[in-house]
Amino acid sequence: MKKLKVSINVVRRLPRYLRKLDELNEAGVGRVSSTELGQLLALTPSQIRQDFSCFGEFGQQGYGYSVPVLRDRIASILGVDRRFLTVLVGVGNVGHALMESRCFESCGCVLKAAFDENPRLAGSKFYGVPVYHTEELGEYLRENCIDLAVLCAAKDKAQEMADLIAANKVGAIWNFSNADVTEPENEVLVENVHFADSLLTLGYFMAGRQEQ
Repeated sequence: MKKLKVSINVVRRLPRYLRKLDELNEAGVGRVSSTELGQLLALTPSQIRQDFSCFGEFGQQGYGYSVPVLRDRIASILGVDRRFLTVLVGVGNVGHALMESRCFESCGCVLKAAFDENPRLAGSKFYGVPVYHTEELGEYLRENCIDLAVLCAAKDKAQEMADLIAANKVGAIWNFSNADVTEPENEVLVENVHFADSLLTLGYFMAGRQEQ
């Protein structure tokens, strides 16, 4: 599958396509055109066609796209079918909410274990996932081939935990600690998530509207 020189903006639109195609698929819609999909997502048909062309040919001119086929192709591009083995570090409010949302499996991740520095949580299970003390994290990572670590540790512990995770050859970190963590000496993929960023972006547009 062609995946060369794909911009980050294209990649960040793919989950939007997947969500909408899931909705169409569940509604029994068998086929959709770029015009129809664009209207649903507030994107131009040419933008959609350009995005899809980064990964090959998905449809036929005048015929549109098969919803289930396109959905499965985009899901595969996003790794939904890969079953990335995952651990979560920090079972506080954010970590607990992520576990409760059950988002991992639908996104191609299998949550194998969680870790927290609170000794009272060690030995318990949240939603069927075993919880261990953070002191056991290094040993667990050495003994298990983990693809992704979800970092929900306290802000002042974030970089320390990221360094430990990177040192044990985990491939990626999804970071919710509200502190940017970096791994310049490793090939670890890092996605830093700041909840306030979305609200601040919305604030920019609200402020601009009030000034008009």
